[in-house]
Amino acid sequence: MGMSILKPKKGRLLIAEPSILNDHSFKRSIILLTEHSKTNSLGFILNRPLHYKLSDLVPEIDCDFRVYQGGPVEQDNLYFIHKAPELLPNSIEVSNGIYWGGNFECLKEHLNEHKIDSSDIRFFLGYSGWGENQLENELETNSWFIAENKHPNLFVINEETFWKDQLLEKGGEYQIWANAPSDIQMN
Repeated sequence: MGMSILKPKKGRLLIAEPSILNDHSFKRSIILLTEHSKTNSLGFILNRPLHYKLSDLVPEIDCDFRVYQGGPVEQDNLYFIHKAPELLPNSIEVSNGIYWGGNFECLKEHLNEHKIDSSDIRFFLGYSGWGENQLENELETNSWFIAENKHPNLFVINEETFWKDQLLEKGGEYQIWANAPSDIQMN
């Protein structure tokens, strides 16, 4: 009765193993994979809010939606995932009604007219990326495990408890880790 190990696939969640506590980029992070192919993988950290609002970064947009740290790559670039493809031409479907990117001029207009709700979109500075075989190697060395995205809306998750909740859902030894303090000192 072995558990089937999920493979990386766009739309799935990449969940940091408790063992990568010393990696500050990814400690306790949950990443939505938006791209996975033979040559690369790409995604955004869902549970790492920054102290910025969108209007802090793009002053011509009158919008106080929070911005998140998407990952360590290209941290001066703004990215977004959303559930409003009908409003944002050229967006790319990830899975389960989640889309990535799209026409930025349309986005600005809709945000200024308050036509897009914060529960329909999430903004990131930077992204998380892996080259060929890099993610597979990290999975083999138990840096991550993969989970299906079972959330009806990833844009309204509780960032504080999201990682812990995923561990509890996985069960077994993960339940013990779920309750460990975040600044645990490893000897």
